[in-house]
Amino acid sequence: MQRTYHRWYSPSLGRDMELVVFGHGGAPVIVFPTSHGRFYEFEDRQMVAALEYQINAGWFQLFCVDSVFGESWYNYAVDTDARMWREEQYEHYLLTELLPLIRALNPNHFLIATGCSFGATEAVIFALRHPGVVNRVIGMSGLYDLRRFFSHYTQGLYFHNPVDFVPNIGDSWTLDRLRSTEIILVTGRDDPNAWSNELLSRQLWERGIGNALRLWDGWCHDWPYWMQMINRYIGGHP
Repeated sequence: MQRTYHRWYSPSLGRDMELVVFGHGGAPVIVFPTSHGRFYEFEDRQMVAALEYQINAGWFQLFCVDSVFGESWYNYAVDTDARMWREEQYEHYLLTELLPLIRALNPNHFLIATGCSFGATEAVIFALRHPGVVNRVIGMSGLYDLRRFFSHYTQGLYFHNPVDFVPNIGDSWTLDRLRSTEIILVTGRDDPNAWSNELLSRQLWERGIGNALRLWDGWCHDWPYWMQMINRYIGGHP
């Protein structure tokens, strides 16, 4: 399997960012790490190995990125707006630095975003906030109401909190693009965040945005389950 490592100074974030790419072609897949994970987590947890057939067949190319979760969502030392501004900078990095790299390496324009736990949260937020950029998003065991992370609610948080901003999406341009996006929300019925998956799914349907809500039996918030989920919902050889 082809594996390439990339590192550069990010003007958007003011520090070095790293990522690793697996595969030689096919649909590019942005993989977000869990809350305290790094860009090498998907590989270390055997998730890349679980997709070995599809990657070697040239069906998918994984772009496993780093995060700034410790500087944004989990940075309790600063106020809400400072944390959301760091998240804005991270999204700018994804749009203006990561995406050009993906386009330079891969001519396939069908872009997939995915992640597990908080990586799922980030993938879904990115897809919903930037309509038309992501063609398919697979959120595995994500949380889609982030208010519990903050002591103060601000406009900045509103625009990054899916269950807040989705019900108010009204412009046809955004709706048309989100309606053409394949949205898959999968989690365990006993996952403590399952309710937010059900709520977001319902809110999307109320805006005419189709999505697939998949509730698995049990807790399912761990890597063995996520291996099964990614193989089932990304497509290709089981």
